[in-house]
Amino acid sequence: MNTFSSPVGQPLDRVDGPLKVTGQARYAAEFGTPHLLHGSVVSSTIARGRVRSIDSSEAEALPGVVLVLTHQNRPPIASYDEPYEDDDAAEGSPFRPLYNDRVLYSGQPLALVVAESLELARHAGSLVRIEYDSEPHQTDLLAARDQAHEAPAETPEPRGDFAGAFAAAPHKIEQEYVTPVEHHNPMEMHASTVHYQPGGDLLIHEKTQGVQNCQRYVEDVFGLKGRIRVLSPFVGGAFGSGLRPQYQLPLAVMAALKLKRSVRVVLTRQQMFTFGYRPRSIQHLSLAANETGQLQAVGHRAIGQTSRFEDFTEHEVEWSGMLYRCDNVSLDYRLAPLDVFTPIDMRAPGATLGVYALECAMDELAHASGIDPLQLRLANFAERNGNQDKPYSSKELRACYAQGAERFGWARRSMEPRSMREGHELIGWGMATGVWEAMQMPASAKACLEPDGQLVVSSATADIGTGTYTVMTQIAAAAMGVALAKVEFRLGDSSLSQAPLEGGSATVSSVGSAVQQACALLQAKVLDAVQQFPGSPFAGASLDDVTFAEGRLLLKRDPTVHVDLGEVVRSNGTLEAEARVEPGEKRKEWATATHSAVFVEVRVDEALGTIRVARVVSAIAAGRVVNPKTAGNQIVGGVVWGIGMALQEETLIDHRLGRYLNHNLAEYHVPVQTDVPDVEVIFVEEHDSVVNDLGSKGVGEIGIIGVAAAVANAVYHATGRRVRDLPITLDKVL
Repeated sequence: MNTFSSPVGQPLDRVDGPLKVTGQARYAAEFGTPHLLHGSVVSSTIARGRVRSIDSSEAEALPGVVLVLTHQNRPPIASYDEPYEDDDAAEGSPFRPLYNDRVLYSGQPLALVVAESLELARHAGSLVRIEYDSEPHQTDLLAARDQAHEAPAETPEPRGDFAGAFAAAPHKIEQEYVTPVEHHNPMEMHASTVHYQPGGDLLIHEKTQGVQNCQRYVEDVFGLKGRIRVLSPFVGGAFGSGLRPQYQLPLAVMAALKLKRSVRVVLTRQQMFTFGYRPRSIQHLSLAANETGQLQAVGHRAIGQTSRFEDFTEHEVEWSGMLYRCDNVSLDYRLAPLDVFTPIDMRAPGATLGVYALECAMDELAHASGIDPLQLRLANFAERNGNQDKPYSSKELRACYAQGAERFGWARRSMEPRSMREGHELIGWGMATGVWEAMQMPASAKACLEPDGQLVVSSATADIGTGTYTVMTQIAAAAMGVALAKVEFRLGDSSLSQAPLEGGSATVSSVGSAVQQACALLQAKVLDAVQQFPGSPFAGASLDDVTFAEGRLLLKRDPTVHVDLGEVVRSNGTLEAEARVEPGEKRKEWATATHSAVFVEVRVDEALGTIRVARVVSAIAAGRVVNPKTAGNQIVGGVVWGIGMALQEETLIDHRLGRYLNHNLAEYHVPVQTDVPDVEVIFVEEHDSVVNDLGSKGVGEIGIIGVAAAVANAVYHATGRRVRDLPITLDKVL
């Protein structure tokens, strides 16, 4: 009798957990090699201008300093844009480290000191003297908003008559919402360890969300086609900062090629603030509703900052055209070029900002209309994506509202601000909706059965702490009918099967689908091999006639007829199959998205203005959840980040210098243990046969979306003060 139970859907522990907690998991800066050299980056101290001279003589005089690399003595690199355009590049001319004497932003790498130890390299870096010809700079988005140009984004066309509908509606709000620059700050700093091998090939250990992206980048920039292999088995967090190759990678490669030696470059925490980030934004929301709360007009205009050399765009305003039903919509997205580095995708890029503004505006409209915020959202529920005019493949958002509200106790909420209190604390309840596109990318995976019955599955994807190792192991074990202990999933190697960047909550949908398909192809090969055995009882059987369970191939009509998978391989030789999966044609007829409903309670000290988040309930509709434990962990992490976004997080800049002030974890505030309340996560049941064969939509991004708005709305409900400029600090509440 078949007793095999599928591990998909089970809350299993991480398979890589023991390696991490015992320190056996190795990261980019932990792979050594004999005679390894260390590099330290020297950064610019001005925001715009030219390098007049670089005096490295004092540094080079130190024993053990091997090289000071600058734009004047670097090895040859590509001189045109295309080689620098990685898989996540923005439109424009990508940044090229040590390319010439131009200074484009404060913190730009201008030299690399290479020495026999990291400590010596950093000390020598402090001795490098750089003289500049400074030029006037602009780093303030608010001051440059009038210079903004249309973003090169596919913003949906206007529909209906926004101006007329807005003017005629009885209830309306128009407000501006401002969000600050935020930096990713993962635990692991960006690092590259370049092993220079005999013959000039390079083996690179890299912190990245895409080993093949980095491989192509280095090959193209340095003309090293076929000579680069990139490894990244473990990543200590990235959140989008590892989507593009950061500048330490080409600098380490330059030094290795120049010296024909192995070189490691690790950025400091301060230098983690010298590349991509979540851009500052200014958003103008115009909402209008009739007497019963139905939206009559939705207008969303956004201005984001970008660099002068690239136009970074994200989907910031589109959510306002799809999350609620409305016939009259106007969306506009513009960019203001500044003397800063190009922003980069940061957890739920675009939606984190755009949905924050939309959901705060919806709360304001609810209060202006005298309608409960949850009821206003239900009254405007959208069965179709208005931007695309397509029905959703699945949408259990109503269930999110219902289950989240029930668990939170929303029905007991008083409508009036400042009406709920306990002692000296004002109590506020706020809520918001979240939405994220359910994406799928082309991806490949290989599955191989070995003589001991071990199933080895591989793809060149990444695990940035999200649990990729674990869920791929679960998918492979379920697809092939073997125990989890008999599955090994390999990733983070550019020589493996093609995989997209790990981002956008698309890894399970993309790579997971490829893993499942590779195992299906492997099943066919196993059956074919068994049918070649003399007198095989499986002769003439099709895959519909057999099942794979408990590491065996069994006949469905007579499960006593079976063969061990390891025996098949020992008799036949190693069996393997590779599959490539692309988004299916049927997806084109549907809109696909993940949704959430977030409910938050805050407590505000009436005298001091201090804000404490007391509890959070987050209800998620994300299709089939492969591992509720790791997925729930992702949601909790997103909620924590959303709390930080609402109350603490901002990168401050001195616009006179064009330089960040709080470029460290002492002054760049993020939530700590005492700031984080109990977070309850609910995965509502949702079935979707359109998004992919797994029915999975991804959960990495949806956890943060809407959280900042829910907190802001709760603060308003508690205090009666509406703060539209994040973060909400006590000085803005008092």
